[in-house]
Amino acid sequence: MDRAISPATHAKRRARRLLLVVVALAVAAVGLWAFRGVLKPSIRQEEILTAAVETGDVEASIAASGLIIPAHEAVITSPIQSSIRRVLLTAGAKVQPGQAILELDKELTSSALAKLQDEQLQNRNKSTLLQLSLERSLNDLEAQEKVQQEKVRSLQSALRDEQHLLGIGSGTQESVRQAELNLKIAELELQKVRRQISNQRRSNDADERGLGYTMQIQDRNIAELAHKLQQANISSEQAGVLTWVSEDIGSTVNQGQVLARVADLSSFRVRGTVADSYADSLHVGDPVIVRLGSSTDLRGTISSISPAADKGVMTFYAQLEQNNHPALRANLRTDVYVVTRAHRGVLRVKNGPFYQGGREQSVFVLEDGKAVRRTVRFGDSNFDYVQIIGGLRPGEELIISETKDYEQAPELSIKR
Repeated sequence: MDRAISPATHAKRRARRLLLVVVALAVAAVGLWAFRGVLKPSIRQEEILTAAVETGDVEASIAASGLIIPAHEAVITSPIQSSIRRVLLTAGAKVQPGQAILELDKELTSSALAKLQDEQLQNRNKSTLLQLSLERSLNDLEAQEKVQQEKVRSLQSALRDEQHLLGIGSGTQESVRQAELNLKIAELELQKVRRQISNQRRSNDADERGLGYTMQIQDRNIAELAHKLQQANISSEQAGVLTWVSEDIGSTVNQGQVLARVADLSSFRVRGTVADSYADSLHVGDPVIVRLGSSTDLRGTISSISPAADKGVMTFYAQLEQNNHPALRANLRTDVYVVTRAHRGVLRVKNGPFYQGGREQSVFVLEDGKAVRRTVRFGDSNFDYVQIIGGLRPGEELIISETKDYEQAPELSIKR
């Protein structure tokens, strides 16, 4: 026979069912929360780099490659065609003014100088012989002039005699005319001799000047070759360091060939190269920043720009404000940034892989332990900083490391 269930038992059963429902709902809620956490992207704190938005300067620049070179470098060339006989100093040695660096073989040049000197002796002998010959020719003409003058005087006297005889009736008109004709012919011959003398004198002067010019040219050639021979012991005109020297003893060198380079290593400048696509952006006087290592920046200005590109590259030279900085070394390769525009006192953030170079871009900003995607407007940039035009406030912190794997995520949870 069935017995009725007491109210207490019914209450216990309802309480048990209610408890089971609550537990099931709690488990479902926890599971849903865990599943939501699985779907939401996350990133570890140690995997990201962050930077805070700050106020400062941003200088838009063009990146170029640079080479530190001496501010003053003397190139020493061979004054003669010769061969290297002896090398007195090696690269790296300190050089004083007038100190010999290497010695050339002088034998060929000495023979050429002796030949020029012998030719000049011959020219002087020719000059003496020419003067004697010209004097002799002129003396002969002057003697002819004197003879002709005497002849004219004689014929003038004969004419007067014939005219006197004609006047007293003892002579004839024919005799007078013949005497006049003879005098006229003699006078014409005298004029001819005088013209010959004048022409001979001008000819003598021209011949002497011509030979004098030849001798002057020869004297200059002798002096020039003697000076070159004196310079055959290659030396430096300035104090410095021998950065390079030709050490191939016995090798032939041509006149004008570079034999050594002496640099003053107390000051330096920069030779920069950049793609020719930036040619219109380079100007003499533009500021430059030369980066030495990771902590030293030196400022300067562009002093000159090569007029033409070479194999797609433009070359420029920059003077440094601190051209004797201790970190400067000859032939040291460095990064050079040519400043094209400067913005003072603007919002900026450190440059990093996050920046794609556009004017508007999405970034992740840190908010309450998570990274929220936000659209930001950027301005100019350089190697160090990016200018912020809108979308961020001073003091806000954003992720500046690579985040391409989370392009579609609206936010990221950050795991400590």
